[in-house]
Amino acid sequence: MSKYLVLIFEDDVRTKEEAGETVSADYQAFMQRRGSSLINGAGLEPPSTATSIRRDGAGGFSVTDGPFAESKETLAGYYLIEAADLDEALEIAKDIPAGVGVEVRPVRVGG
Repeated sequence: MSKYLVLIFEDDVRTKEEAGETVSADYQAFMQRRGSSLINGAGLEPPSTATSIRRDGAGGFSVTDGPFAESKETLAGYYLIEAADLDEALEIAKDIPAGVGVEVRPVRVGG
């Protein structure tokens, strides 16, 4: 079995409206259906709470308030899943009730 990180994206407006909301019924149903494949997961606080750190090219860092990139779509949460292969991971990801969509990436294991 391989591990995949599924990044969940929502509209910034929706994320703000749902800040502090408990787990929705749609997500609860997803977690019940796919619980055996879920290793971990969490929702994220709104983008306004983010702090970004960038290398400044001179050996230092620039720290700014806000997400790394300005966008209408924001990273709202994630699931770490286990699946036999990418096809199975994509089927699990399609089942996530995300507003905008998800991104699936294999987790690199070892050196």
